[in-house]
Order: sequence, then C-alpha cells, then structure tokens
Amino acid sequence: MASPEIKKVAFFGLGLMGGPMAANLVRGGFDVSLWTHTEGKAERFASEHGGRPAATPREAAEGADAAVTMVVDSPEVKEVLLGDDGAAQSLADGALVVDMSTIAPTAAREIGAALGERGLAFLEAPVSGSIPKATDGTLTIMAGGEPEAFARARPLLDALGEKIVHVGPQGHGQLAKLLTNTMGAVHAAVLGEALTVAERGGLDSDAFMEVAAGSAGNSGVLALKGPPMLAHEFEPPLFKLDHMLKDIRYAVAEARALGVELQVAGLAERLYSEAAAAGHGEEDFAAIVTVAEAGVESPR
Repeated sequence: MASPEIKKVAFFGLGLMGGPMAANLVRGGFDVSLWTHTEGKAERFASEHGGRPAATPREAAEGADAAVTMVVDSPEVKEVLLGDDGAAQSLADGALVVDMSTIAPTAAREIGAALGERGLAFLEAPVSGSIPKATDGTLTIMAGGEPEAFARARPLLDALGEKIVHVGPQGHGQLAKLLTNTMGAVHAAVLGEALTVAERGGLDSDAFMEVAAGSAGNSGVLALKGPPMLAHEFEPPLFKLDHMLKDIRYAVAEARALGVELQVAGLAERLYSEAAAAGHGEEDFAAIVTVAEAGVESPR
C-alpha cells in the first residue's frame, strides 16, 4: 500500500535555521503547525508567515502526516518527540518523523529505534548552508534512513533544499554532516591564522582574499567567513561557535568509536574550546580568528 501524501506538517524549532525553514514549508503549500520552547515565538511567527501555533509538541502533532524537528541537540530532539508531551504521543501510526537537527549518529539511531517501536517512520536529514540558504530554500540536505522514508519525505525536503542526497541508513546522515562541518571548522581556523599573519606582515587584505579565492586555499568558508573575520563582525551569528564546537566534538567521538583518531580535528576542538572559553561561544564561528590574534607576539 502506498504511503500517504504529506500535507500536514508539525514543525518544532523556530531558531536561526528553523524559522526560515518553517516559512518555506508554509510558502510551499504545507499545512504547518508550530511549536518552539520560547513562549510567544510561534504566535509571532504565525502572524508574520502563517501556520498554526500550538501549546505543546503533542498538540502540534495532532493530525499531522509528518513531524520535523530543528533544534539544538539530541536531548531537545528526544524531549520534543518522545517526552510526556512529545509529538509521538499524538502522531498516528505510520506517520513520518524527520529530524533536521545536527546530533550524534548514535543518538539518531536510538531515536529512530524508539520511534519505530511506536509505529513511526524516521528519517534523519541534517542540513548545511547556514541562514542564507535556509532562507532561500537552497540548503544541502544529507538524509539517512530507509529508502521508503526518504522517498516519502522528498516533497517536503524539496521545499527546503537544493542538493538533497540520500547517503545511507540511519546514522549516516549525521555522520556526513559532522564530518563536513568539521572540515569547514578546520578551514575557518586556518583562515583566521592566515588573515592574522597577512595583517601582521602588512599584506593588503583585499588582495590576499582575491588571490586566495583563485588558489588551493579557496572554499565556501573563505567567501563566507573571510569578510566578517577582517571586519570583526561576529553578530548576529549565522552559525554559533558553540554549535560548531559541539559538532567537532561529536565528530571526534564518533571517529574514535570507529578506531580513528582525528589529529587535525582534535586540534580544531582545542582552538574552538579556547574561543568559547574567551566568551565567543554565542557569536558566529568566524570568531575563531580571535584565537590566532591572541597568539600574536608583541614587537621585540
């Protein structure tokens, strides 16, 4: 029997990424119910973008064909979905749950198993692209789960992303996300060092950025994080440094469990920890440049 078409969506989490994603689902013609932990935020969102605010995740999920979570970490995902007032309490048998948060692969598999015991399908679908791509619906989405769940979720994912890849079973979507985020974190750290040295040496910053963009040092990180690093503009954050640190730590832990010691990522974890300890955790992760600047020696 064919799976039912997704028309009604319960969306949980209206933060920096979740807000614009939920707005895209409303614009895409889905009937969206909303819940977020910040009191009054769902009501304000609904008045501006549409959708129906709910008092609890359980209330939001009533009658929904699918539930989408976009929250900070696995404890929040578990509470929203499996808590006493969680969405699983009211979702009908066979409904689809799509977690688009970034969490540990082991946690994703645990959540998927718990939902499966309740007769619910589960797809993990973490995203990449930050706020600009969340806003214009061009995120990169890496999905892990059964092919049937991926096919069923595809119309929903098409409203949110441009590059949508089914990377494998549950856990693989999160693993792909953690590894790619760690790669970006490493490049941001070395970019901060390069810009610091360039400034120290009197090299014209604009000229250096132009040369780097046409060299082996180029990447999306250069264009996205180079300008705020040079201007020291870390607010408002596109992606918080604390969140990047969380992802690096998960990547290191997952690799270690697989018998791989990540040397470069381990160094990045230390650098981002230093930046967070210095008070930059709530700022954009471009603030990693401050660690390199703190290491500048005084003229002799």
